[in-house]
Amino acid sequence: MQESATPPRSSRPARKRAAVITAGLAIGALLLSGCVESQRDDETADGGEAAVDSTFVFAASSDPASLDPAFASDGETFRISRQLFEGLVGVEPGTADPAPLLAESWETSEDGLSTTFALKEGVTFHDGTEFNADAVCFNFDRWYNWTGVAQAPSVSYYYNNLFRGFADSPDAAVYESCEVNGDLEATVTLAQPFAGFVPALSLPAFAMQSPTALEEFAADDIGGSAEAPALSAYAEGNPVGTGPFKFDSWSVGEQLQLSTYEDYWGEQGQVETIIFRVIDDPQARTQALQAGTVDGFDLVSPADIPTLEDEGFMIVPRDPFTILYLGLNHEVEELSDPLVREAIHHAIDKQALIDQTLPEGTQLATQFIPDVVDGYNDEVTTYDYDPERAMELLEEAGYPDGFEVEFNYPTNVSRPYMPTPEQVFTNLTDQLAAVGITATPAPDVWTPDYLDKIQGTADHGIHLLGWTGDYNDTDNFIGVFFGQEKLEFGFDNPELFAALDEARAMTDREEQTAAYEEINEQIAEFNPAIPLAHPAPSLAFAPRVDSYPASPVNDEVFNMIELNE
Repeated sequence: MQESATPPRSSRPARKRAAVITAGLAIGALLLSGCVESQRDDETADGGEAAVDSTFVFAASSDPASLDPAFASDGETFRISRQLFEGLVGVEPGTADPAPLLAESWETSEDGLSTTFALKEGVTFHDGTEFNADAVCFNFDRWYNWTGVAQAPSVSYYYNNLFRGFADSPDAAVYESCEVNGDLEATVTLAQPFAGFVPALSLPAFAMQSPTALEEFAADDIGGSAEAPALSAYAEGNPVGTGPFKFDSWSVGEQLQLSTYEDYWGEQGQVETIIFRVIDDPQARTQALQAGTVDGFDLVSPADIPTLEDEGFMIVPRDPFTILYLGLNHEVEELSDPLVREAIHHAIDKQALIDQTLPEGTQLATQFIPDVVDGYNDEVTTYDYDPERAMELLEEAGYPDGFEVEFNYPTNVSRPYMPTPEQVFTNLTDQLAAVGITATPAPDVWTPDYLDKIQGTADHGIHLLGWTGDYNDTDNFIGVFFGQEKLEFGFDNPELFAALDEARAMTDREEQTAAYEEINEQIAEFNPAIPLAHPAPSLAFAPRVDSYPASPVNDEVFNMIELNE
């Protein structure tokens, strides 16, 4: 039986869009940095003293993919979602471990199939409606009853990977039902054991959203196709959660604004207005911080850190809880050959890649989970950098002169596992060329083009992608990557799928850890993709920021920021 009764945190503790999406305050004037500075200068405390500036400007690397986190998998969406929404389960500050949030406690049955949640009292959604057990069951049933495009793995990414099936495919589904036991108690029943169920609920994808707003703005009416979905009116500009901030407006390609939710159940903190300003170029983000037009940004280029520190800016590193990998699409004839995959692995000098393109503190990856996650295998099969061996394997596979392959990579974006994609692409291209593999550049903008192509189609070759762990569970890494057939990798391995299914259902932690160690060796031998590194991303902030709630899983809510001016 699993129980949690620790005190809850006191504070959050189609891509077809209109050119401008607005819901509330107009923010056109704030687009100019001078206007932001003027607004700050006008804020004074009683008696004329300057108050702490309550407007916090954060430089985002891109627009969010959606304002509905249930239909998202990208970091920029989730950064915003964490300000607006809360889940039943949160994350213990500074760790990857689950903690109470909207659920004050929970109890799981011995068979692992039923979990009863005791809910926090006095919580309301931003539209004034009550958060209660009915709302909990509405959200769970919403996910389970999706149809059409909403069921596409590239659209409902996390639900597909973790809960596997829908109401029209119950034989595959992990979820079974949700029962309202009282106003503040709900029981969720699973059709099959899922040991990671509770920590998985800390994902923004499973945050609680207002049933009233979801229905009013037709949140599940997704048009387009799985390859090019068109978001609903809810996802484009009407998100409603229980978090410390509510949605104001979004000017696509420019900025998004949030402001204080006055009836928030927890502590609000010093920040009252958040402006996420879209600056896709890493150097431009650095320059904006130096110019004083933004207060901070994520994914600092490693080369910029010494300069920023010398100039008095605060650098906040996160612990490595990421994986950068070179994806291999087995639908491509050459990549379906295990000898070729092994050759590519031997062709890559991971340490050189780390030294030349990734942040200080990055760890070389031998498998698809960081070493702090249960199931890490110290004795896993590895493929040392050996260009001569790579060429021997290519000749054995029938490619003595090498071959040509499309190399997909994203542009105009920085990710926690890959601050500078273009540099990583160039570095790996040169390494592959040294053994006779010619990589044809295939760049795409991150969202929607790149993610839709890699995750939603078979039209790609080798590619750069990665993952920031969402919670401390092995299934959140290798289960997400290799737990079932995916268009990204294009292989079918029933033995591996079955092993992962069996491991994710184990309730005995020691038994499960041993199983994952064996699975990591199985993955290493199969070599479906190439783990490159566990980068340690950093953030940078203006001197007026005293502290920032850095989290290895990016569970960073801005009401926890402490300012000095």
